[in-house]
Amino acid sequence: MGTLTNRCAECDVRDMGLCGAADIDELSSLSAIGRRRAVAAGQVLTWAGDDNVVCANVVSGILKVTASTSDGREQIVGLVFGGDFVGQLFEETSSLTVTALVDSDLCVYPRERFERVVAEVSAIERTLLRRTVASLNEARERMLTLGKRGAQERVAGFLLDLVDRTGVGSADGSLSIDVPVSRGDMADFLGLTIETVSRQLTRLKVLGAVTLARGGRAIVVSDRAALEALANPD
Repeated sequence: MGTLTNRCAECDVRDMGLCGAADIDELSSLSAIGRRRAVAAGQVLTWAGDDNVVCANVVSGILKVTASTSDGREQIVGLVFGGDFVGQLFEETSSLTVTALVDSDLCVYPRERFERVVAEVSAIERTLLRRTVASLNEARERMLTLGKRGAQERVAGFLLDLVDRTGVGSADGSLSIDVPVSRGDMADFLGLTIETVSRQLTRLKVLGAVTLARGGRAIVVSDRAALEALANPD
């Protein structure tokens, strides 16, 4: 019978991440190659173009995944939260840059050793495959969203996603979120301009769906039903 390190036994997202698919013996194999790593806000975990040497489970925090555009700009292509897996398996070179948006706690694995464990533990392999398919479906859905949704729907939908991943409830039924990206990054992510994002946030406030604080980075969703209706008007 395998034994778990305190790191795994006390992990807050053990049941949410890939580890939740493994039994004690299988999880021990994964635990043996992992190490906890604190990544400060703004610190880069992997750089595009560098050797692809690590992957990780996110224990807490939020990271952004960016790709370089043809004109040299950085484009956010994804956000990663607690319980998510981040990394490009079976690739020798990273094509994406992963940066912590807030102070984050990761369980980091050497990529090649992690791939060997995945090959040996079918439960983790199946879970990883399901998550990969889900990520592809989310990417397709986002492409459809950018093509068919208006600015209001995009911004409202983005806030709803944050509520589902990071929202903190209060006694009055409202939900508080801290938007982890700047309005410029949000605009790039949603295919809008900064001015449009700002106008739509103000509109959501006027409509009573949200209240804004700290320049719009702290948001209270005071009426989730209204926000959902604005994100999905059909």
